[in-house]
Amino acid sequence: MADALSTGWSDSSERAELHYVSGKGGTGKTTVATSLALALASTGKRVLLVEVEERQGIARTFDREPLPYSEELVARVDGGGKVFALAIDIEAAMLDYLDTFYRLGVVGKVMKSVGAIEFATTIAPGLKDVLLTGKIYEVVTREHAKREVVYDAVVVDAPPTGRIGKFLDVTTAMADLAGGGGPIRRQAEAVSELVHSPRTVVHLVTLLESLPVQETLEAIDELKSHGLRVGQVIINRAETRHLDDEALGRIAEEDIDAESVRAGLEETGVEVDDEGFQGLLVQAIEHARVARGQLRAGETLTSAACPTLVLPALPHGVEVADLYDLASALVDQGVH
Repeated sequence: MADALSTGWSDSSERAELHYVSGKGGTGKTTVATSLALALASTGKRVLLVEVEERQGIARTFDREPLPYSEELVARVDGGGKVFALAIDIEAAMLDYLDTFYRLGVVGKVMKSVGAIEFATTIAPGLKDVLLTGKIYEVVTREHAKREVVYDAVVVDAPPTGRIGKFLDVTTAMADLAGGGGPIRRQAEAVSELVHSPRTVVHLVTLLESLPVQETLEAIDELKSHGLRVGQVIINRAETRHLDDEALGRIAEEDIDAESVRAGLEETGVEVDDEGFQGLLVQAIEHARVARGQLRAGETLTSAACPTLVLPALPHGVEVADLYDLASALVDQGVH
């Protein structure tokens, strides 16, 4: 499956510094974003992995305590690369903004104590997106002279596909909120310039299933309509194929020569009772149906003509060590 669908790391992805990773809920976008950060760090880069949904997903992925609102070293990679993580806290980001642009540090803390910040971001959800993308902009555009960590790449575990276009369309959000000008409008325009530049790409994570693939195709159209660059479609949890197309179709339709299968098992010295043998046949049929479904979904996905990467299905969930294996799979497909 991987050999057939992976087209490798694209030129636009290689040029980018800012990588947003989105996907339908349940496709594993946090795992993929983390693996991408590790892969990018494999050549000695300093990479920041950012979380914007306040779920502490990065902390859970690395099996560690919840992350504070600061840039924390979470992984070292062979070759000298490092991955840092930042879990953005929206109230803290709002305080940073008030202090930076309006010198309202003390007033901001008072606002937080009475719940005004939570109220503001609730009634104006566009403001929340501007604060989040603004913090990411600040990290990406840092200069060495400021004595802060400067990163070679920033990977963002972004909102799901149903919201990614609106999340990145900060100028529209600010037109609704700010009307004329002011610091927040100017920041939104700077953020918009960055996300629409070749420095930024959006990667979409999908499974080879009909609904995730359909949502991915819709997200590609939406992102392109906003003038945003799609970097890669990253196919997650792809099953390894063990059968050719003809055999796959027959077995999926329960057309199995059971006697030949049993004879083959006996020739290899495998002894199975009747109940166990029936169980093997059922598993073979189920595997063939899943593989056939993935094959059809892959054919649908290729209609988008977007560069693709493929990550394999893991049999027992994702442990921390598996993240490095997934990163290695990305490196093998050209990510660096």
